[in-house]
Amino acid sequence: MTVENVLSAPARTIEPHDPFIEAFVDPDADPAGGPAAASMEEERTVPTPPPGAAGASPGASGRVGPAATRRSAVKPVVAVLRQPTLVASILVLALVTLWALVPSWFTAWDPIVGVPQDRLLPPSTEHIFGTDNLGRDLYARVVYGAATSLAATTVAVVVGLAVGSLFGLLAGFLRGFVDDAIMRFMDVLLAIPSLLLSLALITALGFGTLNVAVAVGLASVASFSRVMRAEVLQIATAVYVEAARVSGVRWYTVLRRHVLPNASGPVVALAALEFGVMVLAISSLSFLGFGAPPPTPEWGSLVAGGRDYLAVAWWLTTLPGLVIVAVVLSANRISRALERNGGIR
Repeated sequence: MTVENVLSAPARTIEPHDPFIEAFVDPDADPAGGPAAASMEEERTVPTPPPGAAGASPGASGRVGPAATRRSAVKPVVAVLRQPTLVASILVLALVTLWALVPSWFTAWDPIVGVPQDRLLPPSTEHIFGTDNLGRDLYARVVYGAATSLAATTVAVVVGLAVGSLFGLLAGFLRGFVDDAIMRFMDVLLAIPSLLLSLALITALGFGTLNVAVAVGLASVASFSRVMRAEVLQIATAVYVEAARVSGVRWYTVLRRHVLPNASGPVVALAALEFGVMVLAISSLSFLGFGAPPPTPEWGSLVAGGRDYLAVAWWLTTLPGLVIVAVVLSANRISRALERNGGIR
């Protein structure tokens, strides 16, 4: 007996038909032997056709074929088409976005100049939404007002998303004193009603559409911050984040490469939800007279302008109000779809 034979461990021969070994390799196999073992042996002997041969599967060479790629691309579209309310919500927001971008495609009437003899006309084929007290086409004013209202809402969402996500990211990642200081400040903001906080900020910033948008965005910072912090606290304890920290990667690089991309899903879903809330908030402030000065059309000011004519011209407040309701409900429906179908993770 040589030294190599003494030092080397005795090799164990595994029988090809050992039922317990086959049960470990194949969970579906029968530990007592029988047909499962026979089928397992048959699978070993089945020849795999070459990639170019007829009948070869697309995954035989490790690559996904174009048919599988097309199916994976069509699958989300089919899932959306199976939800009529989601399709309707997308169409509503797409239509309103086109109103804001190219209003001249949808109406030939001037939203500022009216015809005095056409004042307070009810909805008809010539004036879809009727006319106001100065003879201006109400549909044209709603269409052109989409640019002002949606621009203000977009600014508010960007301000709330950027500032709130930054605070939540720092609070959840740095923790300790920074987390306590930031979250106590957010608790103070949450204790104040958002509309009242927006009014206080507008008083400090001044009137105007841009100031209203910034005020509404700052009033929503606490919501974005809390959602971002919750996601960062969960992701910061992941193995890949700890490995990046231990390997010496700088903390801001870990935030940018690992934490922020994985924590952004719920914040995006919240931004879609806040879009509808901010449309309502900006319209409310415009209704109170803090938005764009007349005669600039804005959805909230259109509703406010028709409240004195409710008895004789119901369409002045009802139709612009229905547009606001449709946009808010559509944004909420899309937000729920993002949250349910992958927006959270």
